[in-house]
Amino acid sequence: MKILIIGGNGTIGKKVTERVSVKHEVIVAGRNSGDVNVDFSESKSIKSMFETIGKLDAIVAIAGDAKWDKFNNLSEEDFYIGIKSKLMGQVNVVRIGKEFLNHNGSITLSTGILADDPVDMTTSAAMVNGGIHSFVKAVALELENGIRINAVSSDLVEDAYEKYKDYFPGNTPVSMDKIVDGYVKSIEGKITGRILRILA
Repeated sequence: MKILIIGGNGTIGKKVTERVSVKHEVIVAGRNSGDVNVDFSESKSIKSMFETIGKLDAIVAIAGDAKWDKFNNLSEEDFYIGIKSKLMGQVNVVRIGKEFLNHNGSITLSTGILADDPVDMTTSAAMVNGGIHSFVKAVALELENGIRINAVSSDLVEDAYEKYKDYFPGNTPVSMDKIVDGYVKSIEGKITGRILRILA
């Protein structure tokens, strides 16, 4: 398969890229690195990326930003960071990317534990993740040409444990192999409309 991994050089993305590239042709997209560059918050940039790459068998998005701060400190503009980047970035990947997918292709989006088990200072990020979950379940009913869609939602990952452990007291980090397994299940399996929750 020819697979696009947006965010393929990130903490999770590079592990997914390593595994998937053993069996498939992988194209990595990133803001400042990769085979092709993309601004995830701009639909024109996303469209240009797909036009550059051409037809694909699978699309994987492991990208998007959201503001972490106390709710009382968050402005309307702060919320729009996550809405425009992580939420609409992934929605636009589906909206635009489906036109570049071969029949029976797949799309895999990324969220996280915050949708189900938020922690302090994650009001915006939790909201965005939950929105993506609802979007995946709804859009799976309408995608045509056999296109499948799922989201991988992981707990705190072991490779980011030291950076984020103070935000997630008591959370057992998930092994990177287990998280990558979730992406492989979505890409190579037959499931659709699923939220694949990867917990320790």
